[in-house]
Amino acid sequence: MNLNDRLENGKLLPLADKPNNVSTQTEDADKKLDPLPYRGSKEESKKRLKSILESMEKVVIKNENDSMIYAIETSSFFKFKDDIDFLFSDEENVIHYRSASRTGYSDFGVNKKRMKTIRELYMEEI
Repeated sequence: MNLNDRLENGKLLPLADKPNNVSTQTEDADKKLDPLPYRGSKEESKKRLKSILESMEKVVIKNENDSMIYAIETSSFFKFKDDIDFLFSDEENVIHYRSASRTGYSDFGVNKKRMKTIRELYMEEI
């Protein structure tokens, strides 16, 4: 998986016109979430985020480079897969993200809930 395929014009891929996805880089107010601020340096922020992802039992990091992490979460029962992208922006000192279901129409808020949980864990005091 080439991580450049996860980007379009230097930004995370646009969201599908379905309610089963969220992003920090969308204009859709119902799907837009706030990016994660860097906690220290980019390297420290990346290490912190990776630690959170690795602690989540259904999440697997599939690829990463200096500026991105790509992970997949697989649901327990139906084995649906959600793509989760993180893009580190040194210009803004934030981590943009996108979480989207591969199939179906509604996810009953699963992607939004997941990203809010990751945010809470990321923002906790060390």
